[in-house]
Amino acid sequence: MDAHPPVLIDAKTLETLVRDIFVAAGSGAEEAAGIAHHLLGANLAGHDSHGVVRVPRYIEWHQAGHVHFGRTPRIVTDGGAFALLDADFGFGQTVARQAAEMGIARAKQHGAAVIALRNAGHVGRIGHYAEMALAEGLISIHLVNVAGSVLVAPFGGVERRFSTAPIAIGAPLQGRPVVLDFATSHVAEGKVLVASNGGKALPKDALIEPDGTLSGDPHTLYGDYPPIGPRNPAGGAGAIRAFGEHKGSGLALMCELLAGAFTAGGTSGPVEGRGRITNGMLSIYLSPAHFGTEAAFQEMGQAYVEWVASSRPAKPGQPVLLPGEPEARTRAERLARGVPLQPDTWTGLLQTAASLGIAAPA
Repeated sequence: MDAHPPVLIDAKTLETLVRDIFVAAGSGAEEAAGIAHHLLGANLAGHDSHGVVRVPRYIEWHQAGHVHFGRTPRIVTDGGAFALLDADFGFGQTVARQAAEMGIARAKQHGAAVIALRNAGHVGRIGHYAEMALAEGLISIHLVNVAGSVLVAPFGGVERRFSTAPIAIGAPLQGRPVVLDFATSHVAEGKVLVASNGGKALPKDALIEPDGTLSGDPHTLYGDYPPIGPRNPAGGAGAIRAFGEHKGSGLALMCELLAGAFTAGGTSGPVEGRGRITNGMLSIYLSPAHFGTEAAFQEMGQAYVEWVASSRPAKPGQPVLLPGEPEARTRAERLARGVPLQPDTWTGLLQTAASLGIAAPA
């Protein structure tokens, strides 16, 4: 039996509370609504690690001057079908959405676009931006790093060298769109955060101690922490492991080089002298219609994914699912029944609201 049964919060109630928190913290109403919608969307998709659990930390970063409302990405280099943008430490959900909108518009004009974004606040669930492109009939690829954040040990090592370095890829197949979205670490740092709040336990080999011992204890990453309150990833002596041994480690390295070094926003480390963490994101957008392969892409792609999904299940009653389908199922369920939050997460959210003068919702 779960020692910390979740509380179910109506999706609209939760979104309104989060929006009000950001407005009270100084955001304009439109931006606050956008951030809240993105965070709720992560919870609805089952990616609780990138959902409302992040709100107290975001408010803490804003109050410390590490991230700012009201920023628009500044164009540093503009080549038409490619551009380099500097977010000037704007809220990630805002500036990354604006960067994605630019990439989508330019791909629809040129057939392809490459958008490099640097110095963004935490951009949230990367699959969200792939879904934006899917809605416009575009393929997209997104590589992300976190400058100033060392959380993950490379394959064969115990010391932190990588950020969690997520990747997302979207394929707009009609009737069965595919969205691949994962961190290159064994688990996202947000999943460690959720576990530390009494949520789903970590795999017992997700983390690694300085002596090489494998661990599933959030204290390995955070060190000592109170039952309710902020978690400091720099507090622990251990690290998150890369997924898939050398494969995840190699992908993380390339995310740091392409989203961090190539964008000139900075790599995960060394961290000396950095007062904040920032995201870099390198995004590629492709229009099958412009390439002249739209009909073949749809015919071949749909036939292929149906064939993949038709594989006999390893466990009876559990059919093969394509990337993005578990999220769609979870979204429908949570919209109908409510969003499950661990009591500590909900309490932390209410405490943040109270600190800004917002009453708990009825």
